[in-house]
Amino acid sequence: MIDIAGAVAVESIDEASRDQPEPAHAAAGVRGVAAHYGDPLREQRILDTEVGLVDRSHRGIIAVPGEERASWLHTITSQHLATLAANDGTELLVLSPHGHVEQHAMVAEDGETTWLDTEPGATAGLLAYLEKMRFFSKVEPRDATAERALLSLVGPAATDVLGVLGVLGVTGMAAPDLIAVPGPKFAAGAVPPRASVRYDVRPLPTGGWARRGPLGVDLLVPRAAMEQVVAELRGAGVPVAGLWAYEAIRVAARRPRVGVDTDHRTIPAEVDLIGPAVHLDKGCYRGQETVARVHNMGRPPRRLVLLHLDGITTDQPPTAGTPVTLDGRTVGFVGTAVLHHELGQIALAVLKRNVPEDAALRIGETAAAIDPA
Repeated sequence: MIDIAGAVAVESIDEASRDQPEPAHAAAGVRGVAAHYGDPLREQRILDTEVGLVDRSHRGIIAVPGEERASWLHTITSQHLATLAANDGTELLVLSPHGHVEQHAMVAEDGETTWLDTEPGATAGLLAYLEKMRFFSKVEPRDATAERALLSLVGPAATDVLGVLGVLGVTGMAAPDLIAVPGPKFAAGAVPPRASVRYDVRPLPTGGWARRGPLGVDLLVPRAAMEQVVAELRGAGVPVAGLWAYEAIRVAARRPRVGVDTDHRTIPAEVDLIGPAVHLDKGCYRGQETVARVHNMGRPPRRLVLLHLDGITTDQPPTAGTPVTLDGRTVGFVGTAVLHHELGQIALAVLKRNVPEDAALRIGETAAAIDPA
């Protein structure tokens, strides 16, 4: 945890994922992260309008070196990775045979290793899947959580402060974009290629990299260099913000967390993960049939929505998995619930697609309304 006066630690490794198992690296002495630094709403405003530094070192890190890493990851995950090159980033999913979301990871390629960062507590499961799928491929996946830590610069001015860390090519770091990547079944230009999300990646002088992302810039740094990186950013006037502030910004941006805002039946199209983490023209991978069927034949049975909540106290938000009801019938479940500095009490929820936009929903005794935006 960034050791600064006023820091209040998250009671568990991550209160926003109360139903997640404790990360394996906790037993190795890796400390938790800060929930806030004394003023969560002010920290939110900083992340929303300027830039702040968030300690996300509780996330799991998997390193995948080996000469066949790109082609191998391409065949076993949902993303088009065959052409992944140095300084590329993206997202990927591991799906069940029936197309349900099992794992989500952010990706960064540095030219020698593909780095995957994933949910707290999900590292062992993702690594076990990778190990199972190795066969004779020239790859060596390993848990690197004790070696590397993830920090995040969040906010519209996130790239403006990267020069402090000596990141080269800062002005060329593109915002997340859709890159045309032909599917492997077709020659380039033979069919209109589908889009694949790419995030710009740049090396850090301290080791590790900076990756442009949906909410700002992620920094993967050696744990031994974490204090140095924090000191340099703090010395340049970058304030710190806790995980509560980060989660509020994430929820307002409608970015789901797998395992918190999903359940065992969730398919990618239900929670807006087709664009960021699934390529629709790549070859076979586990769960592809469900992805293709839903995309080509109709809409998914459920959808991710933002709910506005009424009549609850700030210290008693609904927990992840709490049913959402309409006229006494369960029509979905709540994921992450937060207090937002402008929107008030809000939550992500997965609802049946036929729930009307103006439905008078209930979460226990709490009234809830779907945000129409």
